[in-house]
Amino acid sequence: MRAPPRIRALSAGTLLVVAFLAAGCGGGGGGGSSSQPSGEAAKPATQVVEDAVKAAKAASSVHMAGQVAKSGKQIGVDLSFVRGKGTTGTFTLRGTPVQLVLVGKQAYLRAGPAFWRQFKGGTRVAKLLAGRWLKFAADNGQLGPLAAVANDKTLFDQLASEHGKLENQGATTYKSQSVVAIHDTGKPGSTLYVAASGTPYPVALVKTKGRTGGTITFDKWNEPVKLTAPKGALDLAQLGSG
Repeated sequence: MRAPPRIRALSAGTLLVVAFLAAGCGGGGGGGSSSQPSGEAAKPATQVVEDAVKAAKAASSVHMAGQVAKSGKQIGVDLSFVRGKGTTGTFTLRGTPVQLVLVGKQAYLRAGPAFWRQFKGGTRVAKLLAGRWLKFAADNGQLGPLAAVANDKTLFDQLASEHGKLENQGATTYKSQSVVAIHDTGKPGSTLYVAASGTPYPVALVKTKGRTGGTITFDKWNEPVKLTAPKGALDLAQLGSG
């Protein structure tokens, strides 16, 4: 009887979204029904970032979307986070969409053959898993890094701690929204836009330099998100690859 195909660990390239977020001071956008100025424009840059991260971590949910580049190739992300419960959404890696659901400590992934052919086992893995949901523990050593991207606590902890010297560039607008611009002067450099009125949620993180340039935006703060574990998923542990 042939042994089930094994799946090797994700390459660093598929974790670009994590690197992008961790290298800057974070991004988000959206909520806050009040139109009153938040006062962030007059605060030190580090305090604005702290306020934005605090607001983001207190929100019940948020939607993250955008694209970053690596060696001229685009990687897309479209995820909705539910604080303390999980995440649902899609990555686009090398033009291939990858669906991801995280419910508690259990993760689920579905992708086409092009994605699975990147792993050891090649055609065998692609034939077995293409188009099917794969179930695995969120801390799995092989696919767990994708689940880490979908962890809201990990995400915002990175936004708070991984940055260079910050400058508050004052009030401006981002896509017609009143924001405060916080520029990270470190390499590769980025600008965080924080809502200038109402709750100081992050609005967007824009990086124009370096190998991971791109834009990540956050919106739909505190809006309902449906988290449902896919039915009929193959269990990675039972495939002999856990």
